[in-house]
Amino acid sequence: MRTIKTTTGASIALDGDLLSIMETLYQEVTARRALERSFEDMVKEIHHLIDQMDDGERRTYLAESLFLNTVKYENDKLEAYMKRLTKK
Repeated sequence: MRTIKTTTGASIALDGDLLSIMETLYQEVTARRALERSFEDMVKEIHHLIDQMDDGERRTYLAESLFLNTVKYENDKLEAYMKRLTKK
């Protein structure tokens, strides 16, 4: 299995698991800096990781990202609907 590295040197296995990349991003960008990071810091790190991926890997992670974001979107919509129902 191929791996890529963060700018801090942490390895990430490219096994199709988007959550492992997200956890590593959190640890290496957010937690390591004690929550003192900017939008630009995170975007820079994400681009650093993407630049190490080939087209197939990018496609895999884009599909996973779209799926997870769609589920999150649906859950947010359902939560808002449920809140409206409970107010009535």
